[in-house]
Amino acid sequence: MTGTMKAMVTMGHGGMDQMVWHEAWPRPAPGPGEVLIRVGACGLNNTDVNTRAGWYAKEVRGPTTSDPAPELHGDGTWGASGLGFPRIQGADVCGVVEAVGEGADAALIGRRVITDNWVRDPAAPMDMDRARYFGSEMDGGFAEYTVIPARNVAAVDSALSDAELATFSCSYTTAEGMLTRAGVVAGDVVLVTGASGGVGSALVQLAKRRGAVVVGMASGDKHAALAPLGADALLPRAPGDLRAALQQAIGRDSVTVVADIVGGPGFPQVIEALARGGRYTCSGAIAGPIVELDLRTFYLNDLTFTGSTIVPPHVFGDVVGYIERGEIRPLLAATWPLRELHAAQTAFLEKHHVGKIAVLP
Repeated sequence: MTGTMKAMVTMGHGGMDQMVWHEAWPRPAPGPGEVLIRVGACGLNNTDVNTRAGWYAKEVRGPTTSDPAPELHGDGTWGASGLGFPRIQGADVCGVVEAVGEGADAALIGRRVITDNWVRDPAAPMDMDRARYFGSEMDGGFAEYTVIPARNVAAVDSALSDAELATFSCSYTTAEGMLTRAGVVAGDVVLVTGASGGVGSALVQLAKRRGAVVVGMASGDKHAALAPLGADALLPRAPGDLRAALQQAIGRDSVTVVADIVGGPGFPQVIEALARGGRYTCSGAIAGPIVELDLRTFYLNDLTFTGSTIVPPHVFGDVVGYIERGEIRPLLAATWPLRELHAAQTAFLEKHHVGKIAVLP
């Protein structure tokens, strides 16, 4: 298949002006083992902003923002294989398979699918250094069409809309990966920072699914929208005394697990709330990557810290199963036309929403 398509193309690191709308961008064709997807919806994520702005470069010390990073001395992305421009960003695709390349299963044609965004080397699927991220180290879904290896899609049996299904892959696999790394089980008490965002709201649901007691932290004006997700308690985004707030909310002043995507100046307080032997897991730092840590708290309390980016291979399939069995629910805040991605990212960065925003080609 040849021809052109409409696409929002990121031309380099910088501000939103680097995202350029094209009416006739070359339409990709599926190579061996790949599928061509007509995109129905694509979810927005922090990594879209961070990669464009160059936030992953070590020179950057502030929160996630649309402002471009200072002149970069290294790669402004986080993947091992590096980033090249122009690039079509967007990881969370839901769409219909229209064609397959040689060796791919033709039965996928006409099926509605979502994407598994960690594209692994089939010869070494456990080698993290060879993994690439869809929409970062390779073109993604901010376009009418995209290609991805057939092994990286799953047909989903669900009555949910394309936009609702486009809220799951990145956020929920990230959240499930964090909980897996931290070994969360029934009876754990899990503190979720940034509970109103895509990953945070996924953490609330997935930790509850595991039988944990869940405490979410978010702005008070978002608590009503979060309540249906089942958190046992909701606290302010930055309580003056976290341990006292926990004691009042759940009858104890500590938690066994902190699932953090915020970082920033509130980091010391959430670490102090960990019980002896507690676990801290992190997959984001939207409030800032540079934090203060008292190593005495870390070692005297026998804490375990885990970072979580590349998730175990089984996690995507697990999440698809949760969707099909109705064990998790989408939290779709808004949809925008893809051509208005600048406005959609502005709304995303203002953080007035709860859950995920998706764009529609």
